[in-house]
Amino acid sequence: MTAKNTICLWYDKDAEEAANFYAATFPNSRVKAVDRAPSDFPGGKAGDVLTVQFTVCGIPCIGLNGGPIFPQSEAFSFQIATDSQEETDRYWNAIVGNGGQESACGWCRDKWRLNWQITPRVLTEAMAAGGDVAKCAFEAMMTMHKIDHAAIEAAVRGA
Repeated sequence: MTAKNTICLWYDKDAEEAANFYAATFPNSRVKAVDRAPSDFPGGKAGDVLTVQFTVCGIPCIGLNGGPIFPQSEAFSFQIATDSQEETDRYWNAIVGNGGQESACGWCRDKWRLNWQITPRVLTEAMAAGGDVAKCAFEAMMTMHKIDHAAIEAAVRGA
């Protein structure tokens, strides 16, 4: 049964490759179906992969191979909560090491230009605490690309 609400992600032509990467990288993720175009369309030919149904951490998605008309932007990102530095490193390194790019404050972009926030729970919990704890955690985060759990914990202890 199709989910009531599904995220549709626009790809140039690599939706299947991206979906397979996400399924191999994140828990509770899988490729459910690959649908081919029944006839020619502006971005491709009959028989080309048109859509890919997949999940990322349990979130239903459809990858649409629509061509280069609408590129990804930072206006949309997946936020992945992590519980350890090892988990943060694993996801960050998988994305950046597979042709992706680092950005600031826990953000990175995969090779398909989809944006990800690899966000340790220690950071989100400190931000939720408010006051000096949030201020110290926030100021520490602002100096980072990949989030350093120990540095956030040290900043919180110093609050």
